[in-house]
Amino acid sequence: MKVLEFHSVKPEDSLLLIFNGAFNPQAALESELEPFLNALEKHADGWMPDVVNGKRQRKYARAATWKALEERRDGDSTALGLYRTKWPALDGRLSLWLPPQSPELDLTINVKPLSFFAEADRCRHFVEMVHAWASRYPVTHAWAHSSDDAVLAGSPNFGRDDETLFRDGFDRIYEVCWLNVFGPKLVETVGRERMLSTPAHRVDELPNGSVLLVTWPTVADFASKEARRAQARAHAHLRPDLDFDTILRTLGERSASLAPVEPRFHPDLAPLLSRVVNRAASHERQRRIAELNAWQPPEPEEWRPADCALPPDMESPERAREHYSTLAEHLVALLHSEVASVFDATPESLTDADFYFWREEFPKSRLREAIDEHAVPAIGAYLGEVLVRHLGGRWIPRQKLEEAQVLVGNRVWLPFLRARRYMTSRQALLDYSLTQLYRAAERHRG
Repeated sequence: MKVLEFHSVKPEDSLLLIFNGAFNPQAALESELEPFLNALEKHADGWMPDVVNGKRQRKYARAATWKALEERRDGDSTALGLYRTKWPALDGRLSLWLPPQSPELDLTINVKPLSFFAEADRCRHFVEMVHAWASRYPVTHAWAHSSDDAVLAGSPNFGRDDETLFRDGFDRIYEVCWLNVFGPKLVETVGRERMLSTPAHRVDELPNGSVLLVTWPTVADFASKEARRAQARAHAHLRPDLDFDTILRTLGERSASLAPVEPRFHPDLAPLLSRVVNRAASHERQRRIAELNAWQPPEPEEWRPADCALPPDMESPERAREHYSTLAEHLVALLHSEVASVFDATPESLTDADFYFWREEFPKSRLREAIDEHAVPAIGAYLGEVLVRHLGGRWIPRQKLEEAQVLVGNRVWLPFLRARRYMTSRQALLDYSLTQLYRAAERHRG
């Protein structure tokens, strides 16, 4: 069984549930968890886990669940993972804390993409599932919301540091999410009558004194103006010491930072920058697109007019060209397992190399001596070889590598100088990308 790797699929928003409930430590564990599994199996509409993971993966079944909990038991705790093999992706973890610790059922569920929950009926099933769990396993506080918006709001502590959270617990309502379960203590802090009169899509009083509150019928459109107004109204009602307009403005700012931004990248670098953006966390993605839309790489300066080219100063130009070819092979040896296209020495392989070096933060993650002595000469030679092979370039060898030139049309280019600048920092990998120099040479060769 191959599960969908939640964090390797397309970076986009997801529905995140954080649920921490108490259970009876005197009862048999299987009987205590049966209501939990019943609600999951009944209401996980289209996103039911099909893999359970203990010390190994098994197809989801009750027996596999008990086996996973048994083999992962470590003294006073045990845990299991819940996953899916097909879309939508699921990343779930159930942890149980056992005596002598305070018995607790901790659950995190993350379903991607959030757009899967655009239908009111599917959201209703999700709410019913949490309703069943919160009725059976008393909580202090539980919530479900857009994971991206939750990060912007400061989850999991909603802006408080760990020390404050440990000292005060959930002593007041710091944030109102799409779905909320407020435990009896929070209800009494707010006032039960005030809590039950909250203007919201759904407000349910649970048998154990908790209150379940849902602000809007569907979570996928949480960032719409109407949904944000509903969220702000509920929050201001539960916290009359806060100002509605201030809450709404804060929510609006979060919506704006998550609103889709159309990529308008520099045309030479669009394939590279698209991959850079895809590495950003989904809550940062739109801001990163806007930054890269505004950013313009400096025009390559590593060139001279052909009539200003330095003459070759090597006794055997042919031997020098063989040396450059050997240096380029060093880059192939360095990257071939991660960047298969380097074998082809194509313009596209330059983009692949650019992205690899950027992803690995190569200038910072490798020893500077090794970069200067080995990586820079190999990168410069490889760039020069691509100019020769695909733009009809011709090496003009020089004893100093940084002075070695490749003649393309009416300009000579300095690939080793470019490589040195390129390897100075992570930002320099974009400012002095191999791809852009190649595209500039391509434009000027005629």
